[in-house]
Parts: sequence; C-alpha cells; structure tokens
Amino acid sequence: MFESKKIRTHKNPVSLYLELKKITCVLYFILFYIMPRRKKKPEIVDEAQIAKIKASLTKTNIKLKKLKLTDKQLELLKIIFDKDSKIIFISGPAGTSKTFVAIYGALQLFNMNNERSITYVRTIAESGEKSLGALPGEMAEKINPYMMPMNEKLEELLVPGQARTVKEEDIIKGMPINYLRGASWRNEIVIADESQNFTFKELTTLMTRLGENSKLIICGDPMQSDINGKSGFADMYKLFNDNESKDQGVHTFYFGPEDIKRSEILKFVIQKIQTHKK
Repeated sequence: MFESKKIRTHKNPVSLYLELKKITCVLYFILFYIMPRRKKKPEIVDEAQIAKIKASLTKTNIKLKKLKLTDKQLELLKIIFDKDSKIIFISGPAGTSKTFVAIYGALQLFNMNNERSITYVRTIAESGEKSLGALPGEMAEKINPYMMPMNEKLEELLVPGQARTVKEEDIIKGMPINYLRGASWRNEIVIADESQNFTFKELTTLMTRLGENSKLIICGDPMQSDINGKSGFADMYKLFNDNESKDQGVHTFYFGPEDIKRSEILKFVIQKIQTHKK
C-alpha cells in the first residue's frame, strides 16, 4: 500500500562544502551584525544631559579676521586667556584698543568653550551736557544706542557676515549697569566698558556679581568721566594694583599715550591735554 522512499544519507562533497559555507556566513552575519544591534541601549531621560549632547554637536566657532597685534596687546591677551585670571582692569586714554582687545579676547574665549556666554555692560551716562531724555521701549531697546561701540568693534574683528550671526544667536547680550543688582554670573565673560562712568558703588556691585568659571574685564579711561567727579574707576584700579590682588587673579593693565593706535593726531591731543593737566 505504501511506497517506501529512499532516503539519501550523504551528499556530493562539493554540495556539502557549499552548504556548510552558506551556513557559516549566516551565523557570522547573525553574531556580528544582528545581535549587537538588538542590544538595548540605556535611554537618556535627563533633559540637561540631552541639551549638553545637542550643544556638543552644534559647536559655534566665530570666525575672526587675522590681526597684527602689538606686543602690548599680546601681553594683555595673555592675561585674559590665563585660566587663573578672574578680573582684569584695563586703563588708558582713548584709542589705545582697550575695548578692541577685550572683545577680541572674549570672542576667542567663547570659541574655546561655547558654554560661556558674553555680556557687555555699560552705563547709560551721556557725554553731552544736555540729556537725550528717557528712551522708549524695553531694556534691550534702551541699551541698544549704547551698544554702538561694541557693534563697531565686532565689524572690525569678524569676517563678513559673522557679526550678524553673533547678534542673531545672542552670543553677546547688552546690559546697563543699573540692572545688575541681584544678578549672578556663572560661565560668563563680562566686558564692562566706559567704566570711568561707574561710581565706586557701581563697580562694587559689578565685581560682586562674579561667580564660578567667569571672567570680568573692566575698561576705563580716567580722562573721560562724564559723572562730575563721582567716578570710582581710578580708585578701584589703584586699590587692586598690588601683588596680593594679582595672586588672587585680579590684574591691572595700563595703556599709555604711546600705545594709541587710532591716529597720530589723537596721540598728539592726548599728550597735550596730559601736559596741560600737570
């Protein structure tokens, strides 16, 4: 009734070799490609960790122009870049590149570490004898006219198009000295410009905002104070101009009339005025 089937107990050696080779390839593929992919990786649930990873993937590198700097400017940059420097006072007459070098140094520090942001602090004291009156708008709109010196320096320092990127991405933000009460700076590079128009009390407020991993650069020209003898810059500079302060990371740096780069006529004017005051 039932027809018996003949069962083959062996194959041709060539066919057997090919089948074994095929099985080996399949096993290799499973072991080295499929199984590793199926391993469950730990999930990241910490939002701060996610933000940090995203930031590391989108590092911003501000492109600066190649500059020919003087020995004095390089000496100041060395202090700014020193990891142990916390506060740097820069004193000198107009045109000696105080703000220029401070902003250049801050931008380079940002390129080294994107976790730091840059804050540009100014007073809203006016140099004219007549006031412009109260400016309309929110704080950002009020401080905007006083940001012009910084914006001009950005155009000087950055390759075309980069100044716009810096503004759009809020890499640098402006803040009037009047709004510092209660602020606390961490991971911040702060440039205080025209600090000869800060009172001693305002400078104290400025310096006591400094937190961890932050650096404060204070630029001032004692010859050009607009607050009728109330400037605290010269006194604060003198107070910290000693080795004890330097050991704590507080430095003072002086540019003289010989360091003026703006023009030869300005150098002459400054020297003439200083001679008159003596």
